[in-house]
Amino acid sequence: MSNYVVAMEAAWLVRDVEEIDDAIGVAVSEAGKRLNNADMDYVEVEVGATPCPACGEAFDSAFIAADTALVGLLLEMKVFNADSDQHASRIAKSEVGGALRDVPLKVIETFEKGEEVEEPDEN
Repeated sequence: MSNYVVAMEAAWLVRDVEEIDDAIGVAVSEAGKRLNNADMDYVEVEVGATPCPACGEAFDSAFIAADTALVGLLLEMKVFNADSDQHASRIAKSEVGGALRDVPLKVIETFEKGEEVEEPDEN
């Protein structure tokens, strides 16, 4: 059994907003609040990045139309003692999906996290 880090993408809808920065702030705040209410403060939440189709440079994953924003969030969590990367992905999606009901989720990356060894103090 191994430990993994699972990164997921979430599509968050924000209504009655006019500015991209406001939409991002509301989306991150609401997602964080729902995760904290479910005692899942170990899930990291940040705005996702989307590459520009013309130049390839990454920009914040948010779009506003008719005062409604779609914000792409990046959610990352550690999964301990999973049998495989697919098992870790299913665990993470189930845990986060339970707290963020009705929010589309997609696992975008899963990688094995090596054991971290602490260096002994020389004192």
